[in-house]
Amino acid sequence: MAISEDLSRELDHATTLAHQAGEIVLTYFRTRLAVDTKQADGSPVTRADRESEALILRGLRNRFPDDGILAEESAANASWRRRTWVVDPLDGTQDFVQGLDGFSVMIGLLLEGRPILGVVHQPTTGITYQAARGLEAWFLRHGIRQALGVSNRSQVHELRLVVSNTHRDDRLDAMKQALGIEDELPLGSVGLKAALVARAERDLYIHPSSHCKLWDICAPEAILIEAGGAMTDLHGAPLRYDPAELRVKSGILASNGRCHAEVVRRLAPVLDPATS
Repeated sequence: MAISEDLSRELDHATTLAHQAGEIVLTYFRTRLAVDTKQADGSPVTRADRESEALILRGLRNRFPDDGILAEESAANASWRRRTWVVDPLDGTQDFVQGLDGFSVMIGLLLEGRPILGVVHQPTTGITYQAARGLEAWFLRHGIRQALGVSNRSQVHELRLVVSNTHRDDRLDAMKQALGIEDELPLGSVGLKAALVARAERDLYIHPSSHCKLWDICAPEAILIEAGGAMTDLHGAPLRYDPAELRVKSGILASNGRCHAEVVRRLAPVLDPATS
């Protein structure tokens, strides 16, 4: 299916910026890089994060000066408009710092508070996941484009789970028991976890805590929805993109959509009140 003319310019430019930012990130990968700690939440940040973001913001402002921007490393200076770009310049920083491949560059676009476009680029593999509203989602590798599509698994106990590599929550064990799931794969970037669901290599992603922020979910949600999946909070409610609350307080549930409602139902008895 051809890319919509309405979003082709945005998608092409976001992809180019993600690739350029990925090249910057790779120059620092597995080097002796200083790691700072953010005062706001104690998460790590590096020169790679900052330089990646600076490049992306310059590119977005030059091409789309009337759009708003929310970016992780400059969230205090965010501008919200009818169209707002949401940028995570290095998703999975802890994996990056540890020399693991589970990190990505993510650029999403909101229209009136809903994700309509997403790019998730994994620099170490060169794989780029892309989607724009109303079109098929796909991934690019070595110049070859392949359509994304979620799996058809519909039995909850058969779902293949992907979870956080560095933020694995103890509540996950109770959730796995409630779902009857044994298969679990740890990975860093939220975008890459959602991408595995979008390409049918995994079926379910659960993040129980309020650790994630809006820049973690915008691009992944746009891609997963176009691939036929579902992405909500743990209670099955739509994820909210609210300028007043950057945290995703009620956790994340991403799936192939086939039994999303049943997963929500089975998780309800074991949810922590903090996710309500």
